[in-house]
Amino acid sequence: MSRLPFLALASVMIPGALTAAEPVAFDWFEYTGRDTAFEQPIAPGQFRNPILSGFYPDPSICRVGDDYYLINSTFAYFPGIPIFHSRDLVNWKQVGHVIHRPEQLPYDGLGVSRAIFAPAISYHDGTFYVVCTMVDAGGNFLVTAKDPAGPWSDPIWFDFEGIDPSLCFMEDGRAWMLNNGAPAETPRYDGHRAIWIQEFDIAAKKLVGPRQVLVNGGVDISKKPVWIEGPHLYQRGDWYYLCAAEGGTSENHSQVILRSKSPTGPFVPWEKNPILTQRDLDGSVPLAVTSTGHADLVIGPDGNWWSVFLACRPYGGKWYATGRETFLLPVTWTDDDWPVILPPGERVPYVVDAPRAASVNTTGTPLTGNFTWRDDFAASELSPLWIMLRTPKEPWWSVDTAASTVRLTPRAEKVSGNANPSYLARRVHHARFEAATALMIPAEPGVSAGLVVFQSETHHYFMGVRQSRDGAEVFLEKSAGKDSAAIVATTPLKQRMGAVKLHVKMHDERASFAFSTGPGAPTVLVPDADATILTTQASWGFVGATIGMHARVEK
Repeated sequence: MSRLPFLALASVMIPGALTAAEPVAFDWFEYTGRDTAFEQPIAPGQFRNPILSGFYPDPSICRVGDDYYLINSTFAYFPGIPIFHSRDLVNWKQVGHVIHRPEQLPYDGLGVSRAIFAPAISYHDGTFYVVCTMVDAGGNFLVTAKDPAGPWSDPIWFDFEGIDPSLCFMEDGRAWMLNNGAPAETPRYDGHRAIWIQEFDIAAKKLVGPRQVLVNGGVDISKKPVWIEGPHLYQRGDWYYLCAAEGGTSENHSQVILRSKSPTGPFVPWEKNPILTQRDLDGSVPLAVTSTGHADLVIGPDGNWWSVFLACRPYGGKWYATGRETFLLPVTWTDDDWPVILPPGERVPYVVDAPRAASVNTTGTPLTGNFTWRDDFAASELSPLWIMLRTPKEPWWSVDTAASTVRLTPRAEKVSGNANPSYLARRVHHARFEAATALMIPAEPGVSAGLVVFQSETHHYFMGVRQSRDGAEVFLEKSAGKDSAAIVATTPLKQRMGAVKLHVKMHDERASFAFSTGPGAPTVLVPDADATILTTQASWGFVGATIGMHARVEK
């Protein structure tokens, strides 16, 4: 089920679909990451943070018996909302996507940092529920499934304002929808938001009864807290705990806790909030972790509470191309029953003692640590790690199992636009990585194909090959701002046809681009490119970088 969206669309011819050019064959793709943070050895019974490295923000988790399911935001990437399964909170395997059919959600024209914000997953009586916000294209919605691997339903839309909905089922059989919304009063300052609650009718799948504010502004509105969001409601003993992020999803991010004897309040904040933050620590030191927050809590296989949350791993003082990643830490409870994820002044550790019975699995698809991942396209189904920008309207990719290639049809859509270009991407997991692919040189003039390293529509590199007036050439195109795309280097190839290998290497703030047409060391095209343009700080937005294969025709 995890690869269904690619298979289903690739095997159906859509009426009216036009082929702009002959498909370009890519023989393989390989990615290797080597970050210093992941070089620290781990002992038996330990795990490594982040548990999902790279662009896996806004984690939400639920437990069903001995099984755990985790999802993340994907913004304008499709398939959307990956869903992972684990039995120990440490080793995760992707089992599908929640948004796996193009007709489920309207992605048309959305920027890469819009669309799917902060999904939340829950389970009740044989059904999985995911609530989410489709920003700029419909608002808040619910989808359901009997099997977390899918298929997932079409969305049920709600008409309440705001983002970050969370559907919480209580022990008395009632369910409640929480979300971030505008305050009931005129906002007192920029970033003044509120947490709202309304009852959810499980049988009818609709909201009923009055909506009311649980938290106005944050734990102490006199201090003008900003962006209270990502709420979750938990029941423990006689208390209902409201856990939410506060401070905005950047260096001032934090997690706060409030509690009440009723799910509708009044909620009292803990006097020692926040229960997680790194904002008071120097984020420029080597191996710092920053921007912690947007946590979700769950009871682990050891019977203790655990938290998943997002955080960032900056380098060079402030940069990161990997975006916001998913971390895991235990939760401790004070004597007076308040949860703490990390005491004040403590840094997020990279190596942590695992929940009981957890062991680090070295098999399967790596999602953290230093690793090499290679796709030879020998299977009829594409790996679920491959994603694309927005939903496709025509089948522009296919897997040729006989030749072990993936074939991309060049089209006029570019990665700098707001449509669905012929770009198969995977997440960048490291600040220091190498990636390469082998492809056939396009035979037709006006066709370019190669590797893209992508942060946003305005910030990316495209190293490609094409036919020029004098024969085939390799080029590097750089985009570092609106309307700034430019060819920064070209060089002729010795052969007009045949295969070429393209290589990119990123080492923190710098990147190099090279190519080869045969054995031996690659020829360097650009040795020292600016890699900071691939970071969130340069581009703005909420996504991490991706890298992959692209084919296009020039208009």
